[in-house]
Amino acid sequence: MQMSLFALATLMPVGLILLACAMGGVWGWAALIYMTLLTAALDRYVPQLLPERAEGAEFPAGKVLSAVLGLAHFAVLGAVPGAVAWGGHGWAALVATVIAAALWMGQVSHPNAHELIHRGAWLPRALGRWVYISMLFGHHASAHVLVHHTHVGTEADPNSARLGQGFWRFAPRAWVGSFMAGWRAESARRKRAGKPWTGHPYVQYVGGGAGFALASALIFGAAGLVTFLFLALYAQLQILLADYVQHYGLRRQTRADGKPEPVNDAHSWNTPHWFSSALMVNAPRHSDHHLNPARPYPGMRLREEMPMLPHGLPVMAVIALVPPLWHRVMRRALSRVGKSG
Repeated sequence: MQMSLFALATLMPVGLILLACAMGGVWGWAALIYMTLLTAALDRYVPQLLPERAEGAEFPAGKVLSAVLGLAHFAVLGAVPGAVAWGGHGWAALVATVIAAALWMGQVSHPNAHELIHRGAWLPRALGRWVYISMLFGHHASAHVLVHHTHVGTEADPNSARLGQGFWRFAPRAWVGSFMAGWRAESARRKRAGKPWTGHPYVQYVGGGAGFALASALIFGAAGLVTFLFLALYAQLQILLADYVQHYGLRRQTRADGKPEPVNDAHSWNTPHWFSSALMVNAPRHSDHHLNPARPYPGMRLREEMPMLPHGLPVMAVIALVPPLWHRVMRRALSRVGKSG
């Protein structure tokens, strides 16, 4: 049943979005309601934890669903600009469809791509990398693995928000900082290996992103290009929100030797909310991911001692957009884990 829930939660909005692109009408609104009100309502009014799996266990279809979602990303990325450019649907339905697609890219496709870039095999990693490239965020494939996982909870990680830092101050620092930190990490790794700069991943990230933008303009015209850019930027906003929410105010202590303590449960926020966890392929079980980056998403664990947020991750992301409200909510959450806000 758990694998069926993952598949239903993540693929249902794809079907609604594609129907909206083809037929317009209520389908775009249905997709938007699914990604917002329905998800929040199911989290709040149907409290249920997904059953735990034994450590190292994975459903046989886990990898299959990740691949299907990766391919579905490109179907959505092509269909939505096409609907705007050629669909002839009413503007209100198109707006609903575009926003629903952007939400799906940031809340489903991003966590799935995150899962893929942690895979051991080359092909899944490449698929995840190209999903990020298509969102003009290719550097995340390097910065997340080489920088974030190494330096999480320290000043060396641009994506770990400091206590008291609002999202709108965090976001530009995180975007630019992770781009540059990923560049330095990849450059150092290639230098150690004696590889030429022509094969640098950032050539693919920047060139590939430019290629997607150019293809959107050539195929779908100006309207399609604007739609593509909106989808990419909206998805980036949600990626930054996820990093902000999941690590806000949690810091690793410095040991006597000047190095940070090892990463543990206390360095990531988690949300036990059942439906948004399924929708985001267990990304809200974030402490376990940092302790076990290679563990597949169906096996992610949740323990009572992990720092917990009061609402599902999508709701917390909305709250983070309003810093005064965010700080008020987080003062209570921080007090529960023994930190002052």
